[in-house]
This record gives sequence, C-alpha cells and structure tokens, in this order.
Amino acid sequence: MKHTYQVLDMSCGGCEANVKKALLALSDVCKVEIDLATKAVVIEMQSHLSLDILQQALLTAGLHYTITLPEHGFAHHSKPASNIENGNGVFYCPMFCEGEKTYSTQSGCPICGMDLVEQPSTTQATQFTCPMHPDVVQDTPGNCPICEMDLVVLESENGEQKTYQELLKKMKISVLFALPVFVISMSDLIPNNPLNTLMSVQNLGFMQFALTLPIVFWTCWVFFKRAYRSIVTWNLNMFTLVGIGTGAAFIFSVVGLFFPEIFPDNFKAENGTVLLYFEATAVILTLVLLGQLLEAKAHSQTSSALKALLQLAPATAILLKNNTEVVIAIDKIKREDLLRVKPGEKIAVDGVITEGESSLDESMISGEPIPVDKFKGDKVTAGSINGNQSFVMRAQKVGSETLLAQIIEMVKIASRSRAPIQKLADTIAKYFVPIVVLMAILTFIVWVWFGPEPALAYGFVNAVAVLIIACPCALGLATPMSVMVGVGKGAQAGVLIKNAQVLEIMDKVDVLITDKTGTLTQGKPSVEEVFSQRGSADDLLCKIASLNQYSEHPLAQAVVQFAQEKNINLTKVIDFKAIIGKGVVGVIGKQKITLGNLALMTTNKIDISDVLMEKVTVAQSQGKTVSYIGVDDKVLGYVAISDSIKSSSKKAITELMSQGVQVIMMTGDNQNTAKAVADALNLSEFQAQCLPEDKLNKIKQLQAQGKIVAMAGDGVNDSPALAQADVGIAMGTGTDVAIQSAEITLIQGDLYGIVKAKKLSYAVMKNIKQNLFFAFIYNILGVPIAAGVLFPVFGVLLSPMIAATAMSFSSVSVIANALRLRKVSL
Repeated sequence: MKHTYQVLDMSCGGCEANVKKALLALSDVCKVEIDLATKAVVIEMQSHLSLDILQQALLTAGLHYTITLPEHGFAHHSKPASNIENGNGVFYCPMFCEGEKTYSTQSGCPICGMDLVEQPSTTQATQFTCPMHPDVVQDTPGNCPICEMDLVVLESENGEQKTYQELLKKMKISVLFALPVFVISMSDLIPNNPLNTLMSVQNLGFMQFALTLPIVFWTCWVFFKRAYRSIVTWNLNMFTLVGIGTGAAFIFSVVGLFFPEIFPDNFKAENGTVLLYFEATAVILTLVLLGQLLEAKAHSQTSSALKALLQLAPATAILLKNNTEVVIAIDKIKREDLLRVKPGEKIAVDGVITEGESSLDESMISGEPIPVDKFKGDKVTAGSINGNQSFVMRAQKVGSETLLAQIIEMVKIASRSRAPIQKLADTIAKYFVPIVVLMAILTFIVWVWFGPEPALAYGFVNAVAVLIIACPCALGLATPMSVMVGVGKGAQAGVLIKNAQVLEIMDKVDVLITDKTGTLTQGKPSVEEVFSQRGSADDLLCKIASLNQYSEHPLAQAVVQFAQEKNINLTKVIDFKAIIGKGVVGVIGKQKITLGNLALMTTNKIDISDVLMEKVTVAQSQGKTVSYIGVDDKVLGYVAISDSIKSSSKKAITELMSQGVQVIMMTGDNQNTAKAVADALNLSEFQAQCLPEDKLNKIKQLQAQGKIVAMAGDGVNDSPALAQADVGIAMGTGTDVAIQSAEITLIQGDLYGIVKAKKLSYAVMKNIKQNLFFAFIYNILGVPIAAGVLFPVFGVLLSPMIAATAMSFSSVSVIANALRLRKVSL
C-alpha cells in the first residue's frame, strides 16, 4: 500500500536524504519517494503505519521534522500534485532567507522575522456567488436560486490583503494610544507645563504607563515574540534590535516609575524624578508597525506583473455541447472540448480554431501590441483577447498545461531565485546585528565615561537610538525586490527569465551565437521546387514526403504539407533513421532513399552530377535551403525550401553589435544559403554546415578565451549548445526540449527579445546596486549619528523616535526604488 504525507521542514537535498534513510529503517517500509519542492513523501509499506510511528522514526534519527497528512489538496492515497506549493495558504519570505522554502503559516520568517507573503495560486477552482445574496456560493456559474440574478465570480481575499488589513487595524489602535503618550512627554517642553496643574508628574507617568501597555502587549507584541525567537535560535535580525531597544526602554521606565529610589541622580531630572521613556517605547513601536504596514502595501505591488498574468485567464468559458452553448467554469474544461469564443472575450485555454476566424490581441503573452490574424487550423493561447469576430476552438491544453500557466509558474520560480550579487548582502547581514549590539554597548560606555550630565541617561538614550536605527532588512530586501519586479517586467514584454543569476550574467554577454532556421528566419519553411533529373517530380515528392512523415524537423513538415496540398498519398517506409545535422534515410519498396545535405550524400557515397550541382548552387545563392534526394547510389533531384528572414532580426543584430556584442550565425545549412542570409543581415561572421557538436565546441572555445557567451536557438539539436552557453536563449516557437535547456525564453520567438533581455538585465543590476548602496550608506551614516558623533561639534543628538522613523522608511525606500523597474522601457 502507498500513502502520501508531508514533511514540512525539509529544505535541501541533505534533508531529503536523511528523511528517506530514517523512514526506510522501519521494517514495514518498502520504498520512499520524496518530492522536495512540495515536501511530499510517498511511502510504500507492507502494513499501515500510524503517524506517531513515522514521527518517532524521524526523532530517533535525530531529525526534528514534522510529518503530517497533506494539507493542500492532494489525496492521502494518491500521487502528490506537482504544484501543491502554488496554492493559497502557502507562504514565503520576501528575503528568501531559506531559499525556496515555503511555510504553512504566516507567523513570520524564522530567520529574519519579516511577515511572510502568500504565494498566488495558478490553478484555483473558481466559485460563484450572488451579488444580492452573498451566502449563495457554488462551483458552477448560473442564476441565483433566490433572486435569479446572474452569479458572479467570488473574489477571495488573498494573504497580502489580509495582512495589510490586520496591520492597518493595529496601526490605528497604536496611534490612538501613542499620540497622548507623546503629547504628555512633550508637554515638559512647554513653559509652566499646563498638565502639571491637572495632575502630578508621577500620575502623568502612570498614565503614560497605562497607555503604553496596549501597544507593548497587544498591537506590537509580535515584535517581541520575533525578537525572543531570534535570540533563542540565534537568527539575529531587525526584530532583535527593535525588541532589545524598546524592551530596555520600557522595562527601565517601569522600574523608574515604581522604584525611583534605586536609581542614581544621573538618571533623574532636575525635579528629582527618574526620566521615563514610555513615549520612546510607544512611538518607536508604532513607527516600526507603520514600516511593516507600508512594506505590506509595497509588497503587493512588486508582484503586480504576476497578478496581471493571473487575471488574464477568464473565470468561465462557453462550451458547445450538442450544438448548445453552456457556460462552464474554466477549471471544468477538458481536452477536446469545443468552445465558442465571442468578440472581446478572453481565451480560456490553449487550442486550435476549428471554425471561423478573427484577430487576437496577444500583447500580454508575447509583448507585441499588434493584433494577430488567426484562421481555421491556427493555434490560439489562453489569455489572448478575441477581436470583433466569433470563432469555435478545440481545447488542447488545459489547466497547468497552458502556455499562460507555464509562464506564470516560470515567473514565480524565477522571482524566488537568488542572484550571485546577493551573497555580499547575505555575508554582511550575518554579522550585522551582533556588531550593532556591540556598538550600542560601546556607545553607552563612551557616554558614561566622557558624556555630560546626566551621562547615564544620555548613554542609555543613544544606545537605544543605535539599536533602533540599524536596519538589516534594507540589505536583505535590496536584491530580491529588484529581481521580483524585473522578472515580472520581462514576462510582460515576452521575455521569460528562468532565474536571477541569468539577469546578472546577461548584462555581461559579449558574444551571441545564433542558429538560422526559426531564430533568424521565420521557422515556417515552404517548398518552392522539387526538381527531378529523370522521371516525375511528383514521384520524388512522394518518396521524400513519405520519409519525412517520421521526422519532426520544420523542413520535413514543410515537405509533408506540400505533398498533402498536392493530394499525394504517402507510402510505407522501413528502416527509417534520422541523422542529426545531416538528414534522413529510409527504405521504400526495394529502394534506399536518402534526403539531406551534401555531407550526408558524401558519407553514403551517393553520386551527384555536375549539372545538378550547378542548379543547386544557383538556388542556394538565392538564400534557399536545398536538400539532395538520393535513390540508391545516385542523386536524382533536390527539393528547394525557402524560409524568409524575420523583419526584426536585422534590427536586433544591428542594435546588439552597436552595444559591442559579437554576433555569430552557426547553421547546419550549406555555405551558399548561409552566406545569403548573413549578407542580408550584415553579419560578418558565420559558419555553415555545422553539426550540434560544432556549436558546442565553438562556445567552449570562446569561453576559454574569457568571453561571456549567449546562445539563441529553437531546435532539439541546439539543446547541448544552449546548456553549455553562459546564457541559453530559446525561441518560444521552438521545441520543449530547447526551452527546458535555456535560461531565457522569448515567447514571440523574436530575436529582438534578446535586446529586451539585455536592457532588462542592465536595468535590474543597476537597480540592485542602487538598493545596496542606499542600504549600506544608510547604516554607515545612521549608526554613528545615532551614537552621537555630531554632539561634540554641533550639539546634535538623534532622538530614538527619529531613528525609528528612519529605520521604518529605509526598507520601504528600497522597495519603492525596485518598483521603478516597472516603468523601464524595453
């Protein structure tokens, strides 16, 4: 029997190996399969074992992990869903302190203490409700059973909204209590303080104490919990500093209020009372809460591109069932369903048009604003917006299979990846808090030894200011915020970034290796001529089309389509074999048919006449791709195929070369055709008749010279080169294998997307450096000023409340700067 569980605390390959070893130690366990991404563990066992036994096995092995039943939608006895972690109720740290680890509660990051952010769901089931009767909720669209009104999509409140609303509520309450505390404290600055006529100084102190209690033990208590947890686990963070600073001020004030006699005169005012800091505690905590509130608001904007993509898919679609139109929820669509798409509607899933024609706005998928005309047989993608004509489509990819869902998933993964430049911030942040605490202690000692009276009071206040003004979060947020916004911006422009490391490398690329077919050219080849030296050209066409029906190469498909258009019946082929980079071979009847380039003919010792070679040379000089047709040991003809150059290729190459990028075309096509294309694009460097290993070796050679190489291609044979390159760039129109091997995917299959990717890389890296500079300079200048370095010269001290204001806005400033990337022109 098989059961599925979750081990919530696994975060790396080592965790996975340890858990598997511990569970396999149980005699009844036969096999353990672990999906680290989903924390899912499938256990095959001889007899059912309880959760307690499994948990004890982990504890016995010294693993303090929690094993539990799955919580996010896959059945206990079923295979775990691959995208479980994408559902609502799954949270991540905005600073990615533990990499891609997710959490099942929003209690705060265990490392940095920041509020966790909820992941948006890519495959939520849609529910519908009545606008007049909100208690009516159902899974299918229709009419309200009470008032007959059309049901509308139920808008669920996401985690970010809940967090923001909860913080806003606490903020209002904190201000309500902190304001009178602040007024009471500041009233001492007014001559003949009017409040002293109403009550004694001691009673005013008790009032401040009472007003501060709700802030410390209710609205901001979570800060102290996080501070305590950070110290216990020794994951020191911002809340460590806030907790120590405000906690010390509050405890000092409580003791000073109730037991003033134990303090020396250095801590007392002129009237003999102990200086209290309830206002510092209340106001600082309220300002920190304000910073958290502003961050929650800003975080919702950093993922705006992802949310825009999520909103592209409609909630419902029109299903054609027995010639009747039925409105169904998008998650109920199945493959092969016929759907009606009316003017102005969004396309729900990927498919092909079976009836009608229209023009589609694919700008949010491809980044291109120009509508695309679609006809019967053309493919359409989810998220596209229909023009002014209705058509019928057949669903081919649904749910997480659609291009839109894959784009969303890719954006989410890339947004959570870490750029190499972040290592600098991580290293500094590791030692940041202990250093700040030591500086606060040193500040107190220096003021006690060298400061004016009351020296102890000065020392205490300035030490608190040092603790409060330091902000490790600004350092931690500098890189991930820019990456998140940048990746989203790229997706909107049709440039999918696989990980943050690519963004950093792409800016440094100085050589671009590019394929020809499907990269520089349209990738939609068409047969222009089938020439036969003897006999019927249609007879040769039948042979090569029959051979090509087993090949997935674009040129092969063009030949097959050409034969179908001429109503030529294909015949049976045996011993079919594809030789990568050369062509195909097979046997039809008793004849061996060889179709491919000159290298294939030479290898198989197939004779080519001089007359035929002259004709081939003329066709190749016109930029056509020519494949020789060999029958047994002689070439009897050729097929000429044209593939027009993309209009954007020349513009992209010109712009890349103006930026100092060396562009090299490497193609498996012949020398003459390659030269014709290179001349048309003003390419000075190209290489023809390349095999996959030639591209791979060229990239290795350039890398050995210290070059940063990008490779652009769209075919299976490009996969090794794409994987070897510093940056692999796949055309979205290409094969899945090529896309999986690449770090960047251009949805439109347009070479100008590389220019966009380079601009985006430059903008993101510049933004990250600005954030890091701001975070560093803020702390480098802020901490010494808080310590009082300006006091000997200017007599200026930094109030802890002003320090709290600066600290609260530092992280927000970093996020705000990252948000500027949304306006970058690509």
